[in-house]
Order: sequence, then structure tokens, then C-alpha cells
Amino acid sequence: MRVGDGARVLAVCRVAELLPDDGNVGVTAIDKQPVESRLKVRGLGLYGDVQADRKHHGGNTKALYAYADEAAQWWAAELGRPIPPGLFGENLRTAGLDVDGAEIGERWRIGEKLVVEVTCPRVPCATFQRRMGEPQWVRRFTEAGRVGAYLSVVHTGTVGSGDSVEVVRRPGHGVTIASWFTAGDADQADALVAAEAGGLELAREMRESIARVRARAA
Repeated sequence: MRVGDGARVLAVCRVAELLPDDGNVGVTAIDKQPVESRLKVRGLGLYGDVQADRKHHGGNTKALYAYADEAAQWWAAELGRPIPPGLFGENLRTAGLDVDGAEIGERWRIGEKLVVEVTCPRVPCATFQRRMGEPQWVRRFTEAGRVGAYLSVVHTGTVGSGDSVEVVRRPGHGVTIASWFTAGDADQADALVAAEAGGLELAREMRESIARVRARAA
């Protein structure tokens, strides 16, 4: 099994308060803030967290959102402002782990018991743009390709800052969060479909994305 070189959870973040938002739901739970205590993790994510819009940003296949501190520091340099843990709405800020380079279906063990699975890339939305207050933020975030990964919960447990992260399964199909988000094509779609035929269970969001890619290529 592949082990990250010192990979760890830098911060665990959950919603501080629901904020008014101009979107269809009317509120947003994007305001995540780091917590000091260990939190239980169940099928829908962190204990005490909120998913205001489960259709687009929640549910079992998007129970947690992970973002790499290395990518956050890249953005800090680009924007000339700090990108503290939770600003992007992430639940887990990691260090030493290639989140965008994770394969779809890759599994991580976090701490002693928690096991999560990489399900799909984060797609930036208007709420995120309003949160950041940066011109053309959705376009810029998309073009950069540093989008982070949504995770499902395979085995429940607890999580806290400083927990180790170990990659315990890498499917081997070669389709990563970044490669699919930035350049998903028929070849990658075929690789994912073949992996699913071999036993990998893809999230609904990925099946829908694969169908769109195949339709365009037809």
C-alpha cells in the first residue's frame, strides 16, 4: 500500500454559521472554520456540520471535502491574500497529500479507523464566487485545476488535526481528480467504465459526468 510521506490532516473544519445567500436555497454552509476537538465522522460527514444544499454539495458521495494546503498556498501567492483552512468550504485541509492527483475511487485511512473514498472533483459555483469576492473566480478556479476532492465515508471513525493520512487503495485506472476535471475525455471515461466493471463503484456524479463526456464524443 502507498503511504503519503508525512501526509496528515492540517485542520478539520465545520460550519460556523449558515449565511444568507442569493442562490436557490437562500442560505449557504460554506462558512467552515477549524475546530480544536476531535469530531465523529458518519455517512453524511462531520458531527455538527451542515449541508445546506445536498443536491449539489452534499449527500453520502460528498460527505467531506478535502483541499490540499499546498494548493491553498499556491492560491495565496496568486491572490496576494491568506487562504486559511475552511475558506474554500473544505472540511479537511491536508498537508503532504496530493489531493488533486488522487485517483477516482482511491481510499485513504485517516487516523486509526476512519476510511474515506475519493468520489469526484469539486465544481466551483456562484456561491463560492460570492464567498471569495474575487473577479471571475469560478473561471479562474476552474482554469487552475486545483479543485480538491469530495469524499465518501467507507468506515466511520473520528478525525482531528494532526491525524495521519495513508493511501490504502489506488485503483490503477489512472484517472485523477485533476485529469478528469481539466481534460476528461472518452479515453478516461472508458478507463473508469472498465474499472467499474472490475468492481469499482463510481459515485452517481461521476456516472453522470462520464455520460456527458461520452455523448460529446459520439
